[in-house]
Amino acid sequence: MAQYKKTASCSQPAFDAKVNSYLKYTAPVISTRDAYAHKSSYIFLDAREIQEYQTSHIPEARYVGYEDFNIKSIQDISKDKKIIVYCSIGYRSERIATQLRKAGYKNVFNLYGSLFEWVNEGYSTYDKHGKPTKKIHTYSEDWGKWVFAKDAVKVW
Repeated sequence: MAQYKKTASCSQPAFDAKVNSYLKYTAPVISTRDAYAHKSSYIFLDAREIQEYQTSHIPEARYVGYEDFNIKSIQDISKDKKIIVYCSIGYRSERIATQLRKAGYKNVFNLYGSLFEWVNEGYSTYDKHGKPTKKIHTYSEDWGKWVFAKDAVKVW
């Protein structure tokens, strides 16, 4: 299995250390800043559970799940397209990104710090109705401590 270098970091050093401790770098990472700056060039895939996605997700992101992920669910996406996979912090998305790379998708990246860092950087999220929201599903109350954005409404 290929090993990639850490090429991104989170805005908060403690969160950066937490994210780094969970990743194996089996897929290349991209920072939230780079992802946001070039967002129109990428297809975003959300590798969380449906209730997390419905609470909030990156604009135009496509839900693919984690526990029930099936590679067939993205067979309509060209293997040459640029893809960013994200979850809460990057652990689940790294596993999905690795599966995609093994299946022949060439330009797949794991969003470093994932949705938590996206929100921490102040980028917008949308709910299941396509409306802007400040809610973020933090998986649990304990994991919510890694969302630092003052206007974020944490749910679990």
